[in-house]
Amino acid sequence: MKKIVMLFALFATLLYAGGLPSWYYKIKSVQKQKETFVKIMLPLIKRANKNTLKEREFVKEFFKNFEREGFKGVKTEDIKRLVKLSRKYKIKNLFDKYEYLLKIDKVPESLALTQAAIESAWGKSRFARYANNLFGQWTYKSKGLVPEHRSEGKTHKIKIFRNLQASVNAYLTNLNRNRAYKEFRLQRYQARILGDVYKGTDAAKTLREYSELKDKYVRMISRFMRKNHFLKYDSKDNTKNSKVKYKILYALN
Repeated sequence: MKKIVMLFALFATLLYAGGLPSWYYKIKSVQKQKETFVKIMLPLIKRANKNTLKEREFVKEFFKNFEREGFKGVKTEDIKRLVKLSRKYKIKNLFDKYEYLLKIDKVPESLALTQAAIESAWGKSRFARYANNLFGQWTYKSKGLVPEHRSEGKTHKIKIFRNLQASVNAYLTNLNRNRAYKEFRLQRYQARILGDVYKGTDAAKTLREYSELKDKYVRMISRFMRKNHFLKYDSKDNTKNSKVKYKILYALN
């Protein structure tokens, strides 16, 4: 019963409050805090990847039926869903199967963990705690946090998310549709065709435009994921270790 109450408390904290659970910030051991960060973040990343792969499976099934029977083989609601996906991933040609499969796919978990840890200072940054923003994502809309050291003339703000899961979801969408990460998607697609694991270190080389640090940022995230042993999460079948005690996080939207 005590365990259930603790899990519910964790769920409520992440759903309604900003940042990670309050008890996370009270962990004194640096190593223990880092390990806890991974335990909290990994299910969120896995869930986002799982939902993205469901979208991919829908696309594959849609075009399988469409190529076999034309419009007779697809339902009206399926076409509506395809339209929503084309808008979400900025796909101009509604029936461009290749572009859907290029853009709708999972992101290496080692990469997501690394960028979340770096961009949010292991969840302790102002943006993470007050905006649920783990990846430093910008917005030009009225709602957002103004960076303390924003250069003169700049108008961007740090986007505010309703919870941590929303931040992770937006991160995946960003990598999957932003033109700056075209090379990331091409290499991922090639790895899938060849049956290879798309490792975080390979993906990192394509993210020069993610930060103003450019090549320095690429080297930094590559070293970081190796130092923290995050590459182990990029195996083809790493689902065995995903069912941790933080399973309640999967209920987040």
